Amino acid sequence: MLTNAAIVLGTFAVMEVVAWAVHKYVLHGFLWNIHESHHKPHDHAFERNDLSFAFYGVIAALCFIYGSEQLDYRFWIGTGISLYGLAYFFIHDLLIHRRIKLFGKASSTYLRALDIAHKVHHKTKGRDGSESFGMLWVHPKFFRIARRKR
Repeated sequence: MLTNAAIVLGTFAVMEVVAWAVHKYVLHGFLWNIHESHHKPHDHAFERNDLSFAFYGVIAALCFIYGSEQLDYRFWIGTGISLYGLAYFFIHDLLIHRRIKLFGKASSTYLRALDIAHKVHHKTKGRDGSESFGMLWVHPKFFRIARRKR
C-alpha cells in the first residue's frame, strides 16, 4: 500500500518535470502549430492545444489497461498521471484561465505567484522568448512579486 502511494506521488512529481519539458521543447518547438492556439485570444470553449493532452491520456490508459489485472506499478503510474491531469484541469484551465467561471481571485500567495508566472508566460505571443513552462513549480521571483501585490 505504501509502495503504491509512493509510486502515485512520485509519478505526479515526475509529471511536473515531464510537462515542463514537453511544454518548453515540444509545444514551443515542433508542435507550436498546435500549441499556438493557447497563446492567442479567442472566445470559444476549446482550442487546438487541448488535443495535446490526449498524449498523456493515452499513456495513462495504457498503464491502466496493462496494470489493472495485477494492480501492479503500471496501474499506479496511470493513477499518478491521471491525478496530475486532474490537477492541471483545475489549476490551469479553471483557476488560471477561468475557462469555466467557478473560482474568484486567488487569495494565497502561492496561487497568486502561479497566476503571475502564467501571465508572464503568455506575455510573449510567439513560440520563442517565453518563460515559466511548468504548472505547479513557481520560480521564487514570482513569489516576491505576489507578496508585493497584496
